[in-house]
Amino acid sequence: MKERKSKVSLKLPKALLKNEQERLEKLTELEKAARAKGYTCVVGVDEAGRGPLAGPVVAAACFIPAGIFFPGINDSKLLLPAKRKALFAQLTNHESVVYGIGIVEHTVIDQINILQATLQAMREAVQNLPMQPDCVLVDGNRVFTNSIYSEAVIKGDGRSQLIAAASILAKETRDQIMLEWHQKYPEYGFDEHKGYGTERHRDVLAKYGPSPIHRRSFNAFKEETLNV
Repeated sequence: MKERKSKVSLKLPKALLKNEQERLEKLTELEKAARAKGYTCVVGVDEAGRGPLAGPVVAAACFIPAGIFFPGINDSKLLLPAKRKALFAQLTNHESVVYGIGIVEHTVIDQINILQATLQAMREAVQNLPMQPDCVLVDGNRVFTNSIYSEAVIKGDGRSQLIAAASILAKETRDQIMLEWHQKYPEYGFDEHKGYGTERHRDVLAKYGPSPIHRRSFNAFKEETLNV
């Protein structure tokens, strides 16, 4: 795949613009290294929702052509909600960005455990791409497929633009799902904590017990809330 000329469009002072250009160039080093090995379709994969007490785990796979940068992109956990939403809109509306989403529901998580559910969501995200990648960069310390060349990248969402993009796509997709569940179960406050075990969430669980979308296999329910 032919390299495109790098371009960053930002209205920033020259010093800050240079710093952002350098940061974005560094964020694409892993992708460049993969292409240098001969891989032509490199994608990043990440997930959102391993830790919550409720709702699905969501994974995303994302392809961004060489030479295209998204200023401000980073690990979704480090972005303010407004910036994350803006980047999500840019990614999903960009004509050259390709992505796939995988969603594994709470019932399956209870059946196969959260690790296996996460790996399944990642596989589904790649399967839902409109093309077959030949290289996958995966956030974390393990890969989910043996049929495609894969690299596990520790803290990859802060080291690769592709993985950072996947983290944003997964996070925003899952947040929207939890907002929809909030409409059905407003007493649990899913619009606020998105299912994570915050103090308010645990207080509500102590009062009402688990909702139909809570993960019954998690320790919090085995020992506490199922008996409320």
